[in-house]
Amino acid sequence: MADITSQYIKWYKDATGTEIDWKDLLGKPEDLAFPQPQFIREFLHTPGFFRSAPVMPGSREVLSELNEAYELFIVSAAMEFPQSLIEKYEWLEEHFPFINWRQIVFCGSKKMISGDIMIDDHFRNLGNFNGEKLLFTATHNIYTHLNGYTRVNNWIEIKGLLMGVLHNQDPVIYSPLKA
Repeated sequence: MADITSQYIKWYKDATGTEIDWKDLLGKPEDLAFPQPQFIREFLHTPGFFRSAPVMPGSREVLSELNEAYELFIVSAAMEFPQSLIEKYEWLEEHFPFINWRQIVFCGSKKMISGDIMIDDHFRNLGNFNGEKLLFTATHNIYTHLNGYTRVNNWIEIKGLLMGVLHNQDPVIYSPLKA
């Protein structure tokens, strides 16, 4: 939903004057991918970082459709960065006004989450999930291949997959797109 990689790149340039190409981040954990990784950790604790993150292309439109078809919940392991709670809530209110407060779950760990489908870019969040695991491609996980996960590269693929399942159609998977 939020394009945190673009946010890291922008904030890193603002802090250091160094522009980083997202291709240089491929296959590396976020906190080690930048030449001065201490900045990345600092950003996560800096007011405004989460509130000003850009929206991923297609996420608003696809989630609006999915919200009509599914019982949709937004889950964030936000407790690691307590100042992010209000920022994430306000960000959701602004960019996803069709998601109401009853559909938002802020927690410390997603291990407790149960459901039919989870979309996430981190294996640690999907590992204990008991339903269908959709691994959203991100710079840090792009080269990792594990059994038991369905990789999705963008929100258009998610729409094709989940709306196809809903209508008993074969899932439609599109070629990867990168914003």
